[in-house]
Amino acid sequence: MPLKTIPPLSRRTVLRALGSGAALGGLAGCGVPAAYVRPGDRAAADLSSTEQRLNWANWPLYIDTDDEHASRRPTLEAFEKRTGISVEYVEEINDNDEFFGKISPALMNHQPTGRDLIVISDWMSARFVRLGWVQKMDRARQPNVTRYLDPQLRSPAFDPGRAYTVPWQSGITGIAYNRRRAGREIRQVSDLWASDLKGRVTLLSGLDEAFALLMQGNGVDITRWTADDFHTVCDQVEKQVKRGQIRRFTGNDYIKDLSSGDVLACQAYSGDVIQLQADDPDIEFVVPEEGAELWAESLMIPNLARHKANAERLIDYYYDPEVAAELAAWVNYVCPVPAARDVLASAKDEESAVLAENPLIFPDKEMRSRLAIARDINSDERVEFSKRWNQIAGL
Repeated sequence: MPLKTIPPLSRRTVLRALGSGAALGGLAGCGVPAAYVRPGDRAAADLSSTEQRLNWANWPLYIDTDDEHASRRPTLEAFEKRTGISVEYVEEINDNDEFFGKISPALMNHQPTGRDLIVISDWMSARFVRLGWVQKMDRARQPNVTRYLDPQLRSPAFDPGRAYTVPWQSGITGIAYNRRRAGREIRQVSDLWASDLKGRVTLLSGLDEAFALLMQGNGVDITRWTADDFHTVCDQVEKQVKRGQIRRFTGNDYIKDLSSGDVLACQAYSGDVIQLQADDPDIEFVVPEEGAELWAESLMIPNLARHKANAERLIDYYYDPEVAAELAAWVNYVCPVPAARDVLASAKDEESAVLAENPLIFPDKEMRSRLAIARDINSDERVEFSKRWNQIAGL
């Protein structure tokens, strides 16, 4: 079937004030030791061989759909036809913390969630892994993952070797700006603090979304940042808030601010900017000279899932480069299967072939040299760091 593009909806959402962030810190750290599930207590009897089905929870608009029938999902339907496995696909994840609150009671009480596969952001995935709430995958069932997973995404600090998680899609947190309206180029994080941008800059409001890029602007290696690095960033941002440099802190609504011209430069996600550029070629996405954060939203199999083997098979299916290319052409995020680039490059329709050359979907070697996956905020740090950041951001 033809590869086509559709406007993506970003899944990177805002932390909800202190609320669940603080609660999670206590849960994973010192408050509720019983919440941790030992490896031997995570699996249930796998019914995959007798029940050809699975339940998959994902975000809205995060899979390819048919032009004429939005309820149809071509790659997923092809999987069902090829394997005989029926997939109950539910777009029920709208916020990482909200979804955590929905399924955490079952997981901490050693009960099934009713879901065989979920997709959440890596900073939240880190908590699930830390709490022992997800099962180790059987790579013998996943030859495509073993062969084709992007080397740069293979071993984040929270899950070395990706034993428990597999990226669904990836992306970059960098800087977006309107070059025509700004009247110049932006190359560094420090450019956001220039006087000619005063009052027309936004930062992301979510702590987990915002901190890494700002640290990189200070030359910090975000794979091993420290508490001092965090507080230095907070001091800097507080100073910029007081001088009126920062217009506001945003979720994904930075898109409308940048499009309208109310904002000239902002923290942004690569997937959003691809579509903004289609409407306004003056909008550019920058991986700063000091670097930018590479992130992913990952597939995981929660504890006591009853169709683990079926879930592993579906994950591996999406790592077939042909399938990954079809998905990438629709969602426009960084594809975690670099081999899909050659598939798109050889596509008959020009629109798909052009995507193969887009570095925001397939980063080139030079861009990759400036990308890093941030160490996650651990449970001991979260309450303190969330409190300080949320006070600055007005959450």
